[in-house]
Amino acid sequence: MHFGHANALRQARAMGDYLVVGVHSDAEVEQNKGPCVMKEEERYAAVAGCKWVDEVVRDAPYVTTMEMLDTYDIDFVVHGDDITTAADGSDCYQLVKDAGRYRECRRTVGVSTTELVGRMLLLTRDHHIRGSRSVRSPIQGVDAAAVADFSQGIPAGALTGIAHYLSTSKKIVQFSSGREPAPGDRVVYVDGAFDLFHTGHIEFLRRARELGDYLLVGVHDDQTVNAVKGSSFPVMNLQERVLGVLQCRYVDEVVIGAPYSVTKDVLEDVYHVDAVAHGASDQPLDIDGKDPYALPKERGIYHEVDHPGLNLTTSAIINRIIDNRHVYIERQARKAKKAVCEAEAEQREKEVRAALHI
Repeated sequence: MHFGHANALRQARAMGDYLVVGVHSDAEVEQNKGPCVMKEEERYAAVAGCKWVDEVVRDAPYVTTMEMLDTYDIDFVVHGDDITTAADGSDCYQLVKDAGRYRECRRTVGVSTTELVGRMLLLTRDHHIRGSRSVRSPIQGVDAAAVADFSQGIPAGALTGIAHYLSTSKKIVQFSSGREPAPGDRVVYVDGAFDLFHTGHIEFLRRARELGDYLLVGVHDDQTVNAVKGSSFPVMNLQERVLGVLQCRYVDEVVIGAPYSVTKDVLEDVYHVDAVAHGASDQPLDIDGKDPYALPKERGIYHEVDHPGLNLTTSAIINRIIDNRHVYIERQARKAKKAVCEAEAEQREKEVRAALHI
C-alpha cells in the first residue's frame, strides 16, 4: 500500500465517523487487474496499519454491491475521482452510484502501483531528489544480471512514464499526527530508508513503539540511501517515503533527511531520546566504515527488535518483480490498455453529469 492509497483513506475517513476498508483477495485482483505485488495477507496487514482505518474487510468483492454495504452497515462508498473497471469492462461502483451511496475523493497524482512497478522493472533513478552526496553503483540484494537482461531494449514509455511526485507542506501536515511527547513520555528513535513501505516495516515500527510512549522515525534522504545501498535505490524518493511512514498508526513524528549514523543531535536536539531501536538483521556500515549505532550503544540505549517480518524487505519485493518480469510486463501493458478505456468511460460520465447539471 503506497501513500496514494493512504491519502484516499485519509480523505474517506474525513467524510464520516468510522472507516471500513474492503481489501480484495489475490484471486479477485488477478482476475480483474493483474498479478499482485504484495501478497493477500500482506495487503490486509498494510491497510490495518494505516492510522485512518477502523476496520478491514477481508476478501471484499471486486464489484461493490448493495449487499456488501448492508452487511457491514455502511452508509456510502468512497473512491477516487477515476473510474475503476472489472474484467468485463463494467464500472465497479455503478451499483452504489445508481443507489446514491457513492462519494468521490481526489486521486493523488504522481503515484500508483503501476508507476512503482515500472520503476522496479526499469530500476531508474529519475524519481530521486538530487543532492550533493556521492553515490556508488553496486546493487545489493537484487540479481544484477537479471536486471540487465530485463532492462535492455525496453522503452520506458511502454512500462511507465516515470512520475515526479511533488509533496507540499500541506500534505505533510495532513499526514502528521501533530502530537508532541507528553512530560515523562519515553521517546523511541528508529531510522531507515523505509522504501516501498511494507508490512515488514509496519511490524518493526509496532514493536519499536512498544519500547516507549512516543515513536520518532528518521527517514534517510535519497543520496544517503543510494550511497549505502547502490544501484537505483531507493525506489521511492524522500518525499514519498516520508508520507508512507507518516500514515502508519504507530508513528508519532518523522525526521526528514535523518543522518545515516545516529548522532548527538538526533538524540538530544529534536527530543530527548530514551531508546534507539533497529531490526535484528545485518546493518550496512556508514560510508566512512563506522557503525551507525555506535553512539546509542555507548550510551546503553540501543535495542534490537526481532519480528516475523524480517524476511520481507524492499529487495525481496523487487526480486518478486524481477523474477517474474515477463508477467509484470504483460500486466503493465494490460493496465495501459485498461487505463485508456477507463479514461474514455470517465469522460463519458463527465459529459453525462454536465448535461444533467450534476
